[in-house]
Amino acid sequence: MKKLLPFFAICSVLACQSPEVTQAVSLSTLVPQPVRIDIPVDGGTTTLDEPIRFTGMASADFAELEEWPQSDDGFPIVWKKEEGDAVTLQGYWLDIYADSIVILAASDAGVHAALTTLKQLVPTAHWPSQKGEKIRLGFALSLVHLEDEPAYAYRGMHLDVCRHFMPIEFIEKYIDNLALHKFNRFHWHLTEDQGWRIEIKKYPRLTEVGAWRSASQTGAYNDQRFDSTRHGGFYTQDEARHIVEYARRRGITVIPEIEMPGHSLAALAAYPELSCTGGSFEVAHGWGVFDDVYCAGNPEVYTFLEGVLDEVMDIFPSSLIHIGGDECPKTRWESCAKCQLEMARHKLRDEHELQSHFITRMERYLNSHGRNIIGWDEILEGGLAPNAAVMSWRGTAGGIQAASMKHEVVMTPGKPLYFDHYQYNPENEPVAIGGFNSLWDVYGFNPVAGVPEEYHAYILGAQANVWTEYMETSDHVEHMVQPRASALAEALWLGGKREGGDAAFLEALRSHILRLEVMGWNYARYEFEKEAGDEAQ
Repeated sequence: MKKLLPFFAICSVLACQSPEVTQAVSLSTLVPQPVRIDIPVDGGTTTLDEPIRFTGMASADFAELEEWPQSDDGFPIVWKKEEGDAVTLQGYWLDIYADSIVILAASDAGVHAALTTLKQLVPTAHWPSQKGEKIRLGFALSLVHLEDEPAYAYRGMHLDVCRHFMPIEFIEKYIDNLALHKFNRFHWHLTEDQGWRIEIKKYPRLTEVGAWRSASQTGAYNDQRFDSTRHGGFYTQDEARHIVEYARRRGITVIPEIEMPGHSLAALAAYPELSCTGGSFEVAHGWGVFDDVYCAGNPEVYTFLEGVLDEVMDIFPSSLIHIGGDECPKTRWESCAKCQLEMARHKLRDEHELQSHFITRMERYLNSHGRNIIGWDEILEGGLAPNAAVMSWRGTAGGIQAASMKHEVVMTPGKPLYFDHYQYNPENEPVAIGGFNSLWDVYGFNPVAGVPEEYHAYILGAQANVWTEYMETSDHVEHMVQPRASALAEALWLGGKREGGDAAFLEALRSHILRLEVMGWNYARYEFEKEAGDEAQ
């Protein structure tokens, strides 16, 4: 504890505060809550009423700095890089003294986390109200020593922009919200039956044809009614690169998803020769699963997908590329001469092994370029590709199976981490795909529940998924995401609940939603509209 002595020595020096200074934010309102909070016995605050001088960090790598007014002779905020093992790779120590703020971190990830904590300690009345504005000075900060680190290395949020396209400005806003909660992975679902959303210059018809559909299903999932509105859009490669950089400067890695071999009808509408039947096809109007998929016996399919992945890898530096692998009907393969010949040539016993063959071939290609695949848990069927990571969505059993095979796993079970499911009484909610995942279901989620201890090391963390069949607007996405994303953020950071459990977390959320409001986030308000004194349910 030698490193703490200078901190406590200086805690008795308190900055004078004028009546106009806004009082310090309570440390109990931080979300996620830090692992350890040490407050000096005599308390105390310091006042930030002058511009900031950052040392050891620059805005090229830390977008958080741009919100602060700065001066060469301002109040010092210093990053001291930890060279030993006192701080974990994604962890940090934060010391707020009377005359300086010191961050101890071993990596950029730790600095991002520390700067996010510091931002949450700024009273929301002083936050920028729009991009380009600066934090307004003249507020107090509690003198404190924080030691903090995440329980899980992978803390992710997903967004489907295929069922309903979302503008680039909202993708930025979505990432801002992830950064506020110390998420570090953004899973961007870019291709589907209902739309192809990323420009591929070698195959222009993917966006000329595949990015647009002439109608969309409306009403409940089994209610086959359709509107007549053309819907679509896509991101240029320059826009996608912008998002990658935007996320990187906020401590977030973007993982792109290119679906294969199923959920590929938009691509087949553009290039029908890649199917088993030759087409023709339309970009899907409705939701669900479709029989027409990439032909696993056609060499041109692999050439096409390798060409797509070449451009995807050029845009996205992520070590993981998501290749889907879920919900692939075998109907066309069963009657396709090319697929059956491919099975015979490679002595594959059934179409499940054919899918494994398909995935393994694509894995080898990505591995040869220094990348690894991650896919939904169906990639376990027929045999798991040698280096594949698994996202377990059909419960956690697939993840446990993959971990037992010594493969890395991200838990993302539909119950409780599908945020397209209802979160409150359906009578009071917008139409959703079904299910029910409350705020408290999410807050209680434990990624290693039911996982034998010897396999815990293979559980990287967890992720919530946001499928947009019934989310036509960004406002609707926001409503479905928050405050459940806040709950997941804390569960993954702490590896459990804060002291005081649900009631303490709800009390923190009552303050935290003020941060969401300043960011213009349309969160679900049910839990906060209950009468005072109601307990968390």
